[in-house]
Formats: sequence, C-alpha cells, structure tokens
Amino acid sequence: MPHLEFLLVGGLAALAGAIVQGSVGLGVGLVATPIVTMLFPSLMPGAILTVALVLPFATLAQEVRHAELRGLGWAFGGRVAGTPLGAWLVAAAPGRVLGIVIGVVVLAALALTTWSREVPRNRRTLAAAGAISGATSTASGIGGPPMALLYQRESGPRVRATLAVFFIAGALLSLGTLAAAGRLPGRQVVAGLELIPFVLAGFLAAGPLRRYLDAGRLRVALLVVVGASALMLIVRNLI
Repeated sequence: MPHLEFLLVGGLAALAGAIVQGSVGLGVGLVATPIVTMLFPSLMPGAILTVALVLPFATLAQEVRHAELRGLGWAFGGRVAGTPLGAWLVAAAPGRVLGIVIGVVVLAALALTTWSREVPRNRRTLAAAGAISGATSTASGIGGPPMALLYQRESGPRVRATLAVFFIAGALLSLGTLAAAGRLPGRQVVAGLELIPFVLAGFLAAGPLRRYLDAGRLRVALLVVVGASALMLIVRNLI
C-alpha cells in the first residue's frame, strides 16, 4: 500500500510540477518536493533529482535551438563549487533551519531583481547563481530560482531551453555528489524513475499553457513560481 500511495500522490505531484516546468521553465521541484518530503521523506532528495534530470530532455527535444550556451560554463563552475556544500548541509544542518534560510535567500533575490531595471548577467552573477543553485538543489531538491532570475527577461523558449541544459548538468552533478557521499540510496533513484510517466504526461499537457505564456506573459509567471517556491520552503519548515 505505501508503494501504491507513492505512485498516486507522488505521481500527481510530479504531473502538476511537470505542467508548471513545461510551461515556465522550472517548477517540478517546487510542486513535488514539499509533498514527497512530507509524505515520503526517505525518498528525498534522490527521487526529485532523478525527475529533474529526465524532464529537461523533453524540453530540449522541442526547443534545443533556443538554448543560450554562452555563459553557462560560468554557471556550471559555480554549481560544481556549490554542490558539495549542499551535500554537507544535508548531513550537518537541521533540516528546518536549512529550508527557511534557503527560502529567505530566494525571496531576497526575487525582491532585488524584480525592482531592478535589468538583472546583470555576467561571469560573476552566473557563477554566483550556479553556486547557490548547486547548494540548494542538492540540499532541498529546489535549485532553479537563482538561474531563473537571471533569465527572467528572456523569451519563453530561451528561458526553458537554457534552464533545461543547466538542470541536466546540475542534476547529474548533485546525484553523483550524493552518491559519492553515501547519501543516495538506490530506492530513491528507483522511485524517481517510477514518476517519469507522470512527468512526461505533464509536459505534454503543458503545451497550450506554453503558448499562452509565450505571448508576453512568461516573466510574471516565472517570478510567481520563484516566489511560491521560496514561500513554500519557509512555510513547510515552520509548520
């Protein structure tokens, strides 16, 4: 029964998260992570990281030509530096404190970038966003907001494809680091693979929403998703 419950509840969460990510560029961690963490904590963070590895391939299958690879090397370098920190935090920091701190940092970055005329995207900001993303993704399964904020003024296809490339490399790095640290039980990876049919169904269902948001509405939707991810992290760890 617990396994069937995971497929039903976790599958619906992954389906909803894939609809959000398939249209905005991120979101599967936002939607699925709190639910899986609360109900099936022994399957985190490996289950969602596995999903986060597979889903971006669906995006790239449609929009790979829009990916902006220039500059992502700096973001990857930051992610390499930040991922071990995330693995250490998983082992050393109290889970509730960690979640609240991550949520506050994301909200602060959201406020700063929302009210600025333009978010600078250079070597320093890309490396910093990559490092924060590596730490928060490995520690909590939610690592998209820092990079999403840097690309918030780009077109929908550019945002989704660029984030997809970053998420694939980042998920591989986080999974590998957790495995090397002995923090990735095989059952977590298997659980993530079992959610893949729900994720692919959600991505297909996101098609109409993608077209709607691409008509000049993506930035607002992206900022809402980022803010919601931070608030859910904070509330989840306060309750």
